[in-house]
Amino acid sequence: MNHAYKLLFSALALLLAGCEPSSLGKKIVEIAAEKRMGYNALTELEDGLHVLLCGAGSPLPDPVRSGPCTAVIAGDTLVIVDAGSGSSRSLSTMGIAQGEIDVQLLTHFHSDHIDGLGELAMQRWVTAANTSPLAVIGPKGTAGVVAGFNRAYGADATYRQAHHGDLVAPLSGSGMVAQEFSIPQGHDTQTVFERNALVIKSFRVFHDPVEPAVGYRFDYKGRSVVISGDTAKTSSVEKAAHNVDLLVHEALSKELVGILEDTAKAKNLPILAKILYDIPDYHTSPVEAAEIAEAAKVGHLLYYHIVPALPAPGMEAAFLEGTDEVYQGPITLGVDGTLISLPANSSDIISGNLL
Repeated sequence: MNHAYKLLFSALALLLAGCEPSSLGKKIVEIAAEKRMGYNALTELEDGLHVLLCGAGSPLPDPVRSGPCTAVIAGDTLVIVDAGSGSSRSLSTMGIAQGEIDVQLLTHFHSDHIDGLGELAMQRWVTAANTSPLAVIGPKGTAGVVAGFNRAYGADATYRQAHHGDLVAPLSGSGMVAQEFSIPQGHDTQTVFERNALVIKSFRVFHDPVEPAVGYRFDYKGRSVVISGDTAKTSSVEKAAHNVDLLVHEALSKELVGILEDTAKAKNLPILAKILYDIPDYHTSPVEAAEIAEAAKVGHLLYYHIVPALPAPGMEAAFLEGTDEVYQGPITLGVDGTLISLPANSSDIISGNLL
């Protein structure tokens, strides 16, 4: 049972006991503080490779999906891939201690993948009084992104240090530091990070005209994960994902987006219609991602970066239509909080949700 339900049941019990509304509110704060303060969901994970969606959505508003963000936990190492809008708050809601983030990876520089980066770096700094800045690893261009955020948050850092002092906000830990790599050619991969049996490799994907654009493969104690990043269907993902336990792949339903485009045209909304016309050609459809998973002999397929939003009954079924015809393994349609756990030196694949 997650924390929201625990608080709800506690509130109902107090209400039935005859508490006045103001007293009830104070009591709920007391219960919430006792249950949540100092809680770290990472301590409850067994040794292995765990993938948590801190943002399963896209630039389009979605009530259950924040901007693109994936947390990967390998033993005691916490890696974040991309940092879309709302992702830092999702991590906090799930009980993930952002102060323990070891490294941030970027797949590319579309705004929806980086617009939460400043908030996440700030939370990492002040919630654990980190004394070194957040390492941000990405393809060439990452240094410019990091420099921009550091400049934008520069005044904020001085305010927090002046107000809280070194116990909370030592200036040496503010901001971010960039570590760039050159994109591998063709189907090649390149190691970009290693620590305590975790190896992370990058590979080129196709998101033209967006350049650079990469995906990542994670290997840890006999378990493996590939995160596609944003891409049209490409053989580089299939090669990198060969025999992995989990493929986390972006997905855009071209049929549903086409319906939205037709509606925009009918309503004489030419700008929106043009955007909806343009976006399918540099993304992968759910069926195409399923074809990749089947060809690569993937153990489990997890969709993220879901386009469009799927708020109404029947929309999820329409989004997934045809995927089970081409991929024989299990499929998860991601939402914020989706957790896939791969225990070390095992073949188990365990699904859950932290929200």
